[in-house]
Amino acid sequence: MPELPEVEALARFVRGRTVGRAVTRVEVAAISALKTFRPPPTALRDGTVLDVRRHGKWLDLTVATPADGELHLVWHLARAGWLRWYDALPERPARPGKSPIALRVGFDDGTGFDLTEAGTRKRLAVHVVTDPADVPPVGSLGVEPLSDEFTPERLGTLLAARNQQVKGLLRDQGTIAGIGNAYSDEILLVARTSPFAPTRSYDAARTATLHAAIRAVLTEAVETASGRPAAELKDAKRRGMRVHGRTGLPCPGWDGTPCGDTVHEVSFADSSLQYCPTCQTGGRPLADRRMSRLLR
Repeated sequence: MPELPEVEALARFVRGRTVGRAVTRVEVAAISALKTFRPPPTALRDGTVLDVRRHGKWLDLTVATPADGELHLVWHLARAGWLRWYDALPERPARPGKSPIALRVGFDDGTGFDLTEAGTRKRLAVHVVTDPADVPPVGSLGVEPLSDEFTPERLGTLLAARNQQVKGLLRDQGTIAGIGNAYSDEILLVARTSPFAPTRSYDAARTATLHAAIRAVLTEAVETASGRPAAELKDAKRRGMRVHGRTGLPCPGWDGTPCGDTVHEVSFADSSLQYCPTCQTGGRPLADRRMSRLLR
């Protein structure tokens, strides 16, 4: 699933190519992806793109339309969705069928993009609204971790609010927006902490270390992703991972100095996490979620 760095890079990529352009085509190919019906997607036609923004893992194409005023095309790519950009958008309309295309948007210079979704579990979500906060998951997002509002003190308040595993807190979109499974693994390695550490075990020093890790990992990932074509972002993300998705490979070390251990994994019903025992759990492997004792 694309997370904050990739979604931010997509926002910048699309913004640089569409602001000031007129929307000429909006074609829904997968009705299941469309979560709103009023205004209809066709209301975006003949409108002018004002901005493309990111809200957590959500993208927001803002359009000034002649009939309905400012509208927002807001979408979440979910686990198997992606944005496919065209310098020359295919002339043939996107139609319902076996194609992975869910939505096609075109602009007055012939460019455009498709929102696509692979597989059979259709979770890509597209909304057309007058205010992005009208999309419930957007309206309930937590603090942006790269914003000025995200201070060590704010993180300390979030950690103390209720006792839970720190990995779960990092992934909770209503607490901190934009971090998912992959980057939470990376952050916890750099912070040198167990994914199962209880949040109320964090004192000021550990909180400051975690805060610094969040900012450093996400800032580096955004810088790496920015400027890349949309088609390259997935591979760039995989190549940049230290532990996530690298089970059995040598750990590069929390600070870039190999620690001599290998990356371990904890599996769940529909996901897994990766970590390094030497860097994060005092050398003790986590057998599985049932056997974890909330290592401190």
